[in-house]
Amino acid sequence: MFVGHFAVGFAAKRVEPRVSLGTLVLAAMFVDLLWCAFMITGVEHVQFKPGKGAANYFVASNVEWSHSLAMDGLWAALFAGGYFLCRRYTRGAWILILAVLSHWLLDVISHRPDMPLAPGMHTYLGLNLWASVPSAIILEGGFWMLAVIVYALTSHPRTRASVYVYWSGIAVLTLIWLSNLTGPPPPDPRTAPVISLAIFSLFVAWAYWMNFE
Repeated sequence: MFVGHFAVGFAAKRVEPRVSLGTLVLAAMFVDLLWCAFMITGVEHVQFKPGKGAANYFVASNVEWSHSLAMDGLWAALFAGGYFLCRRYTRGAWILILAVLSHWLLDVISHRPDMPLAPGMHTYLGLNLWASVPSAIILEGGFWMLAVIVYALTSHPRTRASVYVYWSGIAVLTLIWLSNLTGPPPPDPRTAPVISLAIFSLFVAWAYWMNFE
């Protein structure tokens, strides 16, 4: 998934208002940020085949250190542990654990059977929601729109300008997601993780800035 992960951050903000929206989005996207770093350093590998839509061109041949269930449990514990050491807020730490772990579950729903259980295990899961663009738009897109609308209706923007920045960011994320669903693979596989890391980091920073009261 893509916007589905961001939706988790927005939904979690409604459940736990004391935790920053940026921190919640960072938790939901943490696994993908690690994946980009592992791709850049050669620890993990994916392939891009010819075709339209991520369901057709994206092949996750080795993502067990960032995206396996066992490792995501470890990353969740480390992320939430770091938050607890800084904030001393137990409920917030548990919400962050769930946000990090949600990444694996949502990717199992959207990916082909390539989501590993643990490093070294050859059992892979995936329901391949992205293979059906209409279903993905209805399910993932519906979750995304519900989360961002509820957040907008139940929060208080600091300025009128922040409202425009908020909806502009939502629009850009939605367009990127639709491009992933229906568009071609990245033109250069070597730069794809660098560009992805930059985009993910930019929108995490955007979420910190958009943390309405």
